[in-house]
Amino acid sequence: MKFSELQNIRRDLHQIPELGFQEQNTQKYLLDKIDAMKTERVTVQKWKTGILVKVNGFSPDKMIGFRCDIDGLPITEKTDFTFRSTHHGQMHACGHDFHMTISLGALQSIIDQPIKDDMLFIFQPAEEGPGGALPLMNSNEFLQWKPDVIFALHIAPELPVGTVSSKQGLLFANTSELFIDFKGKGGHAAYPHLTNDMTVAASNFVVQLQQVVSRTIDPLESAVVTIGKMESGFVQNAIAETARLEGTIRTLNPDTIQIVKDKIEKMAKGFEVSSDCVIEIDYGSNYYQVYNQKIYVDTFIKTMAASGIHFEESNAAMTGEDFGYMLKEIPGFMFWLGVDSPYGLHHAMLNPDEKALEVGVKSVSAMIQSLSS
Repeated sequence: MKFSELQNIRRDLHQIPELGFQEQNTQKYLLDKIDAMKTERVTVQKWKTGILVKVNGFSPDKMIGFRCDIDGLPITEKTDFTFRSTHHGQMHACGHDFHMTISLGALQSIIDQPIKDDMLFIFQPAEEGPGGALPLMNSNEFLQWKPDVIFALHIAPELPVGTVSSKQGLLFANTSELFIDFKGKGGHAAYPHLTNDMTVAASNFVVQLQQVVSRTIDPLESAVVTIGKMESGFVQNAIAETARLEGTIRTLNPDTIQIVKDKIEKMAKGFEVSSDCVIEIDYGSNYYQVYNQKIYVDTFIKTMAASGIHFEESNAAMTGEDFGYMLKEIPGFMFWLGVDSPYGLHHAMLNPDEKALEVGVKSVSAMIQSLSS
C-alpha cells in the first residue's frame, strides 16, 4: 500500500473508536477493506466483533500468526485533528488505529508476495478490557487455525520513527485490575458516633495498602499497587455510607500477583472488623505477562538489520497486554514500534507520527517472510 492509503485508513479508523466487544463499526470497516483485497487464497471468519483472516501459503509447513488489537479507550480526545474521534468519550489513545492499519498493509503485502507457509491475521477485540485474547483462543474459529508461531507490535511514543525495540524474556508485566467497595453506616455529620464512616475506612485502607509491596514482597522481586480513583459520600455534611477504590496490581512474576492479592484480602478482613463494615473485592481483568522467546527476537533483530530498520534493545515494562496469553501457549514475541509522540499512551493528546505506518508494514512483512523462509 502507498503511504497515502495507509494514512487514510488510519484516519478513518481514528474517527470511530469503540470499546471492547462493541467494535461493530470497526469490524465492518475492516471487513470492507479485507474484501477489497481478497483472492482465492484468502478465507475470512468473524468472531464476535473480531476477524480472523487466513492466507494460504503455496507449500505450507506451519501457520504464522500476527495479532493486532482493534478497540479504543473511554477517553475524551483533546487533539485538534481534523480526523479526531467522532465517538464522544472514546478515543484510540493507545494506537490501535495504527495497529489495525499496519495489519491491513501487511496483509496486502503477503497477498501480493505469497509466502510458503499459511498466514493468520488476527484482528482482536477488547484488549483494553475486559480482555479478548483468552476467549478468542478458546473459540472454535481460533482453534481451527491456531498458529504455530505468533507475533505482535505496539506503538512506542518515546521512540523515534524508524526504530523498533524488543528484548528476549519478560517484556510486559502481569496485571490485574483492583476494585474495592466499602459499605458501612452513614449518617449526619454532627453525629459521627452513630455511624461507620467509609471515607475514613477507605482512606486508612489506601495508606496501609502502601505497605503491601514494601513489607510483603521479596525486595528482589518487582510489584506495583496503585489506587488511581477513590469515591465516597454525596454531600459535605453527611458521613459516607459507602466508598470505592479503583486501582491496579502489576508484577514481573506471575506468582507474585497472587501474594499481593492474598495480602489485600487479609487486610480487608481486618478492616471489616475494625471499621465495622463489609468490604467486597473484584479483580476485574487479569493479564498474563508478555514473555518473548529468544530465537524469535534474534530472528527479528537480523531481519530488521537486513531491512534497514534500526533496532534498540528495550527494558521490561510494567504495562499490561493480553497478548501475553497467546505467548503463554504459542511461541513468539512482541515488539515496540517508534512513533515519536510528545504525549504518551492513554493520553488524550496522543499524536503518533504517521510516517511510522510504513515502517510498521515493512517490519511486519519482512518478519513474516523471515519466519516462512
